[in-house]
Amino acid sequence: MAHYLVGDVHGCYQELETLLERVSFRPKRDKLFCVGDIVGRGPDSRKTLELFVSLGDSAQIVLGNHDLNLLALLQGLREPNPKDLLDGILQAPKPLRDSWSDWLRQQPLMVESPPKVKQHFTMCHAGIYPWWSLTEAASLADEVVTELKSDRFIPLLKNMYGNSPTHWHSSLSGFDRYRFIVNAFTRMRYCGQDGYLDLTAKGSPTKQREDDLKPWFHWWNPTSSTIMFGHWAALAGQTERADVIGLDTGCVWGEHLTLLSWPKQKYITAPAVKQVVNTSIK
Repeated sequence: MAHYLVGDVHGCYQELETLLERVSFRPKRDKLFCVGDIVGRGPDSRKTLELFVSLGDSAQIVLGNHDLNLLALLQGLREPNPKDLLDGILQAPKPLRDSWSDWLRQQPLMVESPPKVKQHFTMCHAGIYPWWSLTEAASLADEVVTELKSDRFIPLLKNMYGNSPTHWHSSLSGFDRYRFIVNAFTRMRYCGQDGYLDLTAKGSPTKQREDDLKPWFHWWNPTSSTIMFGHWAALAGQTERADVIGLDTGCVWGEHLTLLSWPKQKYITAPAVKQVVNTSIK
């Protein structure tokens, strides 16, 4: 069995299809992992969503901020942003929309590699808050997923938006607690030395001017598990760490989509067919 991890697809179905063809991906034999944001901003979000759903146990995603946004849109809790190009999903018949919503609600925020994989990895969308252990992070991710799977998921979706609280305390409760967990797993890029979670800075670390803010992985203490994440296209996959691997290489921005064969650590890339998002990621 081969294991592959792919960066943020963002509806770039054609490039994903190209990568799977290049490695002769077979669902009955192989497994595909995705670091989240399978939809949004790209030309074929519906095809991409349908592909991951159809793969069943042969694929595993973690929820990204765009996936959670889609879930909120499917519940009528937000107004769609035309730039997200989600009409193919949002205008589908209600039974289909409901089935996609149910599928998204079953997806985790954090995944660990299967037991038979020789080199252990932990996958999440934006990263792991450096002041959590892996065990604590897994437990907190499960708290949110348990709510998403329950009949209480609508209030959670309504209240998950916002940039506060900015610091983690184990005493946080209710929606403040859930919001911080969701933000850390799906929106995090920079943190301060005191644990401050900054959700406004988005650019490359080479252009970051606030000295007290560093990429979250600057503060991360090495473990026996390799961290796989996406979300940060401006990094172009570069973390300068072997134990923290960025897989978002900006396909939807006109760059390329990256597939990683694990544990061979072989990268396969497909150039973007076209740049869909016009704003520069640099």
